[in-house]
Amino acid sequence: MGVLADGGRVWQPGETAVLRFVRRDGSLGQHHPMRTLRDDGSVLLAWLPVDTEIVGTRLVDGRDQRDASLTERFTLPRERFRSRWHRTSNVRLIDEDSWSSVWWFFEPDGTFHHWYVNLEVPVGRTAHTVDRRDGVLDLRVSPDRGWEWKDEDEAGAAVDAGLFTAAEMAQLRAEGERMIALAEAGRFPFDGTWCDFRPEPGWDRPRLPDAVGAAG
Repeated sequence: MGVLADGGRVWQPGETAVLRFVRRDGSLGQHHPMRTLRDDGSVLLAWLPVDTEIVGTRLVDGRDQRDASLTERFTLPRERFRSRWHRTSNVRLIDEDSWSSVWWFFEPDGTFHHWYVNLEVPVGRTAHTVDRRDGVLDLRVSPDRGWEWKDEDEAGAAVDAGLFTAAEMAQLRAEGERMIALAEAGRFPFDGTWCDFRPEPGWDRPRLPDAVGAAG
């Protein structure tokens, strides 16, 4: 195990790293355990297979956040709960210097389906987690490198609710535009790298470490 100067972790191949989403007020959101493929202390590449146990979030009344009106979506109280990562598997590239992470989505049979650019604010690392603040606004990039913005309506609501400043949202959008340029040019990470990824036979699903696994 490697330790960074600030106490954060460098994960070795095969170890479990947890992507943890935190909010501006310090409260915790989702936790996604991933199997490390490679990590140099700054750029983490990891694997999240389908049906992995995660910590999800929902409104305290039991509804999914998206079932609330747009004006309430980021203001109603939430709770964490044990859940599963459904339907697809991901390779994820998380760079401490980038306001985004890139997710390769794979079908259950291993076929690459699309890229997803999750816009987010880097927060740092701990002994168990790589922490990010989810930026709400995202991009979907298809295999032919066509793209579309996701959740643009939510971006304004998140600013109105105080989750982000207008300047932060502008920087998140600029990061999205940077990634669009890479996709249109067919440059990494949209050059086909990792699209043929297959996990090692016999790999177990990553498990949430006890230190971060409690929901509530």
